[in-house]
Amino acid sequence: MPVFEYAPAPESRAIANLKDSYKPFVNGEFVDGSGEPLKTINPATEEVLAEVGTASKSDVDTAVKAARKAFSTWSKLPGTERAKYLFRIARLIQERSRELAVLESLDNGKPIKESRDSDVPTAAAHFFYHAGWADKLEYAGYGPNPRPLGVAGQIIPWNFPLLMLAWKIAPALATGNTVVLKPAETTPLTALVFAEICQQAELPPGVVNILPGAGDIGASIVEHGDVDKIAFTGSTEVGKAIQRQVAGTPKKLTLELGGKAANIVFEDAPLDQAIEGIVNGIFFNQGHVCCAGSRLLVQESIAEEVLEKLRYRVSTLRIGDPLDKNTDIGAINSAEQLAKIRGLVESGDAEGAERWTSPCPVPDRGFFFAPTVFANVHQSMRIAREEIFGPVLSVLTFRTPDEAVAKANNTPYGLSAGIWTEKGSRILWMANQLRAGVVWANTFNRFDPAAPFGGYQESGFGREGGRTGLEAYLNV
Repeated sequence: MPVFEYAPAPESRAIANLKDSYKPFVNGEFVDGSGEPLKTINPATEEVLAEVGTASKSDVDTAVKAARKAFSTWSKLPGTERAKYLFRIARLIQERSRELAVLESLDNGKPIKESRDSDVPTAAAHFFYHAGWADKLEYAGYGPNPRPLGVAGQIIPWNFPLLMLAWKIAPALATGNTVVLKPAETTPLTALVFAEICQQAELPPGVVNILPGAGDIGASIVEHGDVDKIAFTGSTEVGKAIQRQVAGTPKKLTLELGGKAANIVFEDAPLDQAIEGIVNGIFFNQGHVCCAGSRLLVQESIAEEVLEKLRYRVSTLRIGDPLDKNTDIGAINSAEQLAKIRGLVESGDAEGAERWTSPCPVPDRGFFFAPTVFANVHQSMRIAREEIFGPVLSVLTFRTPDEAVAKANNTPYGLSAGIWTEKGSRILWMANQLRAGVVWANTFNRFDPAAPFGGYQESGFGREGGRTGLEAYLNV
């Protein structure tokens, strides 16, 4: 079957309203940071997008003091009043959705259709959802008078910059806390435009503070003595360091870390539907997803058929300009991440896995990696054990449900899993056996603000989203 050819359909970068420079946001104002400015680049072209002022340790202290002062009034506001601010923020995100989507794709490298249709709408949905909880906390199951913790320090990653911001700020504000947030150093721009949205919504000064910077600023937030809660999404290595830092202190902590999810396909699965789920599970956002289905477990009797269908489907994916609406796979976020992906792929070659790479043309400029599938993968191989965080899939086989469970659970992670089968009883049995925080059945990468998300083991602890996620920001 021939692949359709599409004429270029680029979104205008002018919609992003890109500025030459951006500043930290403290106590309701954009201020000159005393850290060394950084230049954020477009990973698809390697061009500098803007200069971003960064914070220093003294700026962290100023922001925490502003958040503490704001907490004394914000926490005492009736829930109905806090809800109004969250509703305003949600509506403003919707109003500025095209701007935010284009800016996200420029700064992050993800396809515009993903930032436009997934990231930005879901970010708005989290504020809408948590606005609904703001005046109903006493009915959330945490006692008649649940109290906020205080100042929340939040550190977010580069794979979903605006969405991860919403996951953290929305529940914190709904429950009466104030926030000091550090975006990833490679993707700070949508967080700083969100600060503009806070000003538009007339959020009281100090309720939200945003400090761009490198890892040392995140460490300063974690170690600050007047921060009551730390929420971190990122690598398992950094998460462990944060846990050691927080140990022995009264700070509450939630960690959402790495993953090596198993996507399990049984012989009775609807294969065409499963192929789409496999592709979405690993190639969405270039594989820059903690819960990506990077290990495909296929029942042995259908392995060859699945691989044939999968290779054909992957060969139709378009890699290129993130602002082109036809692009399926955009740019890898940074040269550092691209080097890591290449290193792990080379290890797969060296250890004897059968590598297949899509024949799609790859741009000469920018950080790009063609979608890749490894067959004949063994559990001992690095590509089956380590989180690649890129568009690389490892395929293993199994014969029985028990073997599938054993292989799926043979990982230090425990964030997510997928099951593809016609049998409802098998889905329920498997879901009960798998050590994963989220289990999808006959789908993958489905998210809802009302559903809690989080993992076990080296994927972290605590939940974000839903009624369960409120607990992380309440003194209960």
